[in-house]
Amino acid sequence: MSTKQAAHTRSITFLVLGIIFISATLRSPLTSVGPIISYIRDGLAISNVLAGFITTIPLLAFAIVSPFAPKIARKFGMEMALFLSVLLLAIGIISRSIGSTTFLLIGTALIGIAISFGNVLMPSLIKLKFPLQVGLLTAIFTVSMNISAGIGAGISYPIAASTSFGWQSALGCWAILTIIAAIIWIPQIRKKESLEAKNVFTSNNEKSLLQSPLTWTITLCMGLQSLIFYTTAAWIPEILQSQGMEADQSGWMLSIMQFAQLPMTFLIPILAGRLKDQRILVLVYTILYLIGFVGLLMGIKTLAIVWMIFIGLAGGASFGLVMMFFSLRTRTPMEAANLSGTAQSIGYLLAAVGPVFFGYIHDVTLSWNTPIILFIVTAILLFISGMHAGRDCYVFPEN
Repeated sequence: MSTKQAAHTRSITFLVLGIIFISATLRSPLTSVGPIISYIRDGLAISNVLAGFITTIPLLAFAIVSPFAPKIARKFGMEMALFLSVLLLAIGIISRSIGSTTFLLIGTALIGIAISFGNVLMPSLIKLKFPLQVGLLTAIFTVSMNISAGIGAGISYPIAASTSFGWQSALGCWAILTIIAAIIWIPQIRKKESLEAKNVFTSNNEKSLLQSPLTWTITLCMGLQSLIFYTTAAWIPEILQSQGMEADQSGWMLSIMQFAQLPMTFLIPILAGRLKDQRILVLVYTILYLIGFVGLLMGIKTLAIVWMIFIGLAGGASFGLVMMFFSLRTRTPMEAANLSGTAQSIGYLLAAVGPVFFGYIHDVTLSWNTPIILFIVTAILLFISGMHAGRDCYVFPEN
């Protein structure tokens, strides 16, 4: 192997490692909240509505910030934009863990702003840097997110319960991972400025994405699958506890649900990349969702792990497919970034309703049965929108 080839291999290796570690920071700061929501609520003496709002704040930030991520990347470059977002994420995690309601809210907002950039820019970066391996790199991207999400859901309760710093340490420990990710990403920002990376966001195409019906169905898919993900992350432990499960067990059930996503988040992007029409994959995740939520509605505690696995498989499949839609339904990295920003902005605004609304429905009905039925309805709507988005077509048809 020549020196030039060896240098190229090292460059690609560090880029992939950077993608893996940044991806790992995009979910764990969020999924670590659900299992210890009662600790946070009691420790700060806040209401259930405000506790649910802690999960909603990042989604609102996603909705507000996502459309601006491509513009900021055009100004500073994708690599620098991602690096700065990781630093902001570390600041948000530390602020959230100080132990006051004000800093909890401020830190949570900063976390949402920071994660928005990774959510939006990663699919575009992958399409730009790895045009022939989009499915594989998207699989690596989504798997990294879900591994850290599962770990975050599983270890937050034991850390909160067994350390002297309580819930603050359970939330604050993720700053370490974020700092590591920033260090690994440094080689990307030390490279000579890439005109390609900036020009990827420059286009003479003035057509609005919002004029395309396909944009709206992909946006609806993004919003509905996100609503399910963040609402289950917020309330599944409470639902299982209402069915007689211990608090630590319910936290691990959420963790199992997160880890169950891994096979699908790896396989679905690869399969989707090989299929011209992805509607069969939409049917698969819909069946999995329905089995999981109907089983959860039955309330049989001994079978809870089965329902968590089905919901996790469905969540991994739906998330992996939506992430691929940004690449599959566009022709250029610029279009992918703009579609990603648009779909995530509006989609997360829809998802932001979930945790608070489902908590409100529970408070009104004094039961989790109605919220679970709403999960089933959401899965059906996700099926309908997914069947349209899964067709072989583009947001901007050729002239």
